[in-house]
Amino acid sequence: MKNTLPSDISYDSLTTLFSQAPVAMSLLMGGDYVIHTANPKILELWGKDESCIGKPLFDVLPEIKSQGFIEIMDNVYHTGEIFKGDKLSVYLDKYGLYEEHFFDFIYSPVYDKSHEQIIGVSVVATEVTDQVLSEKRLIESEYGFEDLIQKSDYSIAIYRSEDLFIELANEPMLKTWGKEKSVIGMKLEDALPELEGQPFIGLLKDIFVTGKTYTAKEDRVDLVVDGRLQTFYYNFSYKPLKNSDGKVYAIYNVAVDVTHSVNARKEIQKNEEKLREMANSMPQIVWTTDPNGRLQYMNEKWFDFVDTNSEINLTESVQNMIKPEVFEKIDQIWKECVKTGRNFEVEYEFRNPSNEEYRWFLARAVPIFNEKNEIKEWIGTFTDIDDFKKLQTQKDNFLGIASHELKTPLTSLKLYTQVIERNLLLNGDQRNADIASKMDSQIELLNGLVRDLLDVTKIQNGQIQLNESYFDFDELVDEVVAEQQMASRHKIVVQKGNIGEIFADRHRIAQVMSNLICNATKYSPEADEVHVKASLSDGNIQFSVKDFGIGIPPEKQSKVFEQYYRVSGSKEHTFPGLGLGLYISSEIIKRSGGKIFVNSIEGKGSDFCFQIPTCKK
Repeated sequence: MKNTLPSDISYDSLTTLFSQAPVAMSLLMGGDYVIHTANPKILELWGKDESCIGKPLFDVLPEIKSQGFIEIMDNVYHTGEIFKGDKLSVYLDKYGLYEEHFFDFIYSPVYDKSHEQIIGVSVVATEVTDQVLSEKRLIESEYGFEDLIQKSDYSIAIYRSEDLFIELANEPMLKTWGKEKSVIGMKLEDALPELEGQPFIGLLKDIFVTGKTYTAKEDRVDLVVDGRLQTFYYNFSYKPLKNSDGKVYAIYNVAVDVTHSVNARKEIQKNEEKLREMANSMPQIVWTTDPNGRLQYMNEKWFDFVDTNSEINLTESVQNMIKPEVFEKIDQIWKECVKTGRNFEVEYEFRNPSNEEYRWFLARAVPIFNEKNEIKEWIGTFTDIDDFKKLQTQKDNFLGIASHELKTPLTSLKLYTQVIERNLLLNGDQRNADIASKMDSQIELLNGLVRDLLDVTKIQNGQIQLNESYFDFDELVDEVVAEQQMASRHKIVVQKGNIGEIFADRHRIAQVMSNLICNATKYSPEADEVHVKASLSDGNIQFSVKDFGIGIPPEKQSKVFEQYYRVSGSKEHTFPGLGLGLYISSEIIKRSGGKIFVNSIEGKGSDFCFQIPTCKK
């Protein structure tokens, strides 16, 4: 229908119609496009007031001349073709601001009464600037979102519609699937046919019905990657994407490959099972604790011993088995080891539930450290040593009895030998007298061994006593050195420190000195000297004996003070003895409130030292 100005419509009516219209409207008359009528809406769009009415449009809005509007207007005015603009960009100078705006509008020709001649152009416009800018931001957001997905380290894909078309899949997801970009646009079940029989397609389609997010951890999926079907494990989520009506239109899939960690944990579990089997096959009771010393595991040997099941509290079960009167002391030692990280090694008794008797066990535990050098757990054992303790007691009893019984005949034999030696000398039989003298020396050696055995049994039974008194330490050094010098070819060089009087067991300290000097001469057969030194510092005496003999390897130096230990080596057979002297000496020094130690270099000699206080505090 052609636009006309009917003669029966008044100007006021036309003005009222324009002014109340919900859209921007204007009537441009003549070839100069004079603004005949403009309602408030279009004046607002132009940024003008009513004073522009009656003026040519391009005088009012000169900025639109160069934007193609003259050509558009002329085409409508001269041809009668209607022009429709959809979200057309227009730069307007409104209120001093030159900015881009967007409009939907229609330019239509206006005819005269005869409907033959075009006399103007009608304009109907709607500003859609906010809508266009929102759409642009949305597009930019979508592009940004897609860019974010493509750059993500996680495997991400988007499936659209219930047919699960792959709308988007980033490189990590394509790598996960073992597929190329050509799968994008395909249905998921066509792109990954190996998913048939697995739950994933069904889970995705259910989300279009439920609208609920689905998540899974360490879920197994079988995929064809590198041409073969392989098993993988993923943490993943299926999140529904909904439109403004709340309807699911797509699903957002994020996946993280945890195959390596799952397989590693399974391998660890296998190893743990193997270790548990090994632990259960061991004769010892094996246990572990957390870093704070709380029991976490005990092997089957423990439950066989306590005759109960594994549901009981482990810490309580151990506590109930320990002899009550020693539990507090043992617990204190254990707590100190947990605090300091030192190895735990203690002998104590467990109650045997089968007969209510106590059996001796050796408890050992060592800390296990992580990469930060922090204790992550303790591994320990309980070893039944009850039979060994009984045998040890029997051995100590036997040695005590045997040593005591040997002492009397040896004393008599020594007296008889000395009598024989004197009689031979009186008769002038020097040759046989020398033989008797050598016999006496061997008996004295045997007496020394017996004395050592007696001392050991006393130490083991806690019966060794110290008869302490005041004595001159320097005089004792002179006496011991003189005595040892008579029996040794080595020159004993003495360096004293004028120590003076001390309070200790004179006889036992002399025994230690003699033992150290005797060992020094015995273990340095190629040397000519042994150096003895005594000094005083901060109320403590240090006595040392230095030899220039075979020395002791570093790994064996901590063992020389153990019972029955003898320095081993190619010349071991040349050094007689039971390996008790240093053990007895260390026990005497400990009971005197001091300490004993050795510094040694293999092949160059050893320096044995002890320190004791001048008087006990």
